[in-house]
Amino acid sequence: MPARSNFQEAIREAQSSALVGPNVVNKALPYVGGGMVLTAGGVIGGLTLMASSPSLFMPLFWVALIGNFVLFFVAQNVAMKGNNSTALPLLTAYSLLTGFTLSGIVAMAIGTAGIGAIGTAALATGITFVIASFVGRRMSDSVGQSLTAVVGLGIIGLLIAMVVQVVGSIFVPGFGGGGFELMIAGFGTVLFVGAAFVDFYTMPRTYNDDQYLAGALGMYLTYINLFIFILRLIIALNGGSRRD
Repeated sequence: MPARSNFQEAIREAQSSALVGPNVVNKALPYVGGGMVLTAGGVIGGLTLMASSPSLFMPLFWVALIGNFVLFFVAQNVAMKGNNSTALPLLTAYSLLTGFTLSGIVAMAIGTAGIGAIGTAALATGITFVIASFVGRRMSDSVGQSLTAVVGLGIIGLLIAMVVQVVGSIFVPGFGGGGFELMIAGFGTVLFVGAAFVDFYTMPRTYNDDQYLAGALGMYLTYINLFIFILRLIIALNGGSRRD
């Protein structure tokens, strides 16, 4: 019995030593929530501009999209260094620009399925967060590592499918719509639900406590993508029912 107790204690110590940042998740969560609020503000700003000056929206959309792409890499690099005082305003701007670039798909979802589509996507994202925060923290190493590998491979597959969809639509009008879009939207939704669980497992094993903004950025992207793919799924389902 003493030998078994010592063995179990050694396992617990090894598992705890694997945690690079045991408090990073709790420190990151307020910033994830703040990023979501800022993103909602960016969406409202984009929708307002679309309604008041539609001719101005697309030029600003492309400027925001390029700026968003650049800001991501700059903010991520700064946050990884633990320079949080500099990273915070960069992430604030990034969240607002992300919301602005999402206003197009939000407008499409409202036009296709009504304002309830936004509430459904937001509610589903929130429920996923609550469940993932409880289960993800308690996953064993075997489950966590396996799920991380599956999600990683799934993201590669999703990117390939989306590239095929874009390239195919350039050469073949109508390619990538209908069933193909429904497949991508459904797969993306399931994939980012899995990623939500993975985040709670990997964050304390990837980031130290001073890198909480870098962790927040990764988790923020997971839930933004989950929200987007739920919207895409709603749009695809609604479009399919309309054609039928």
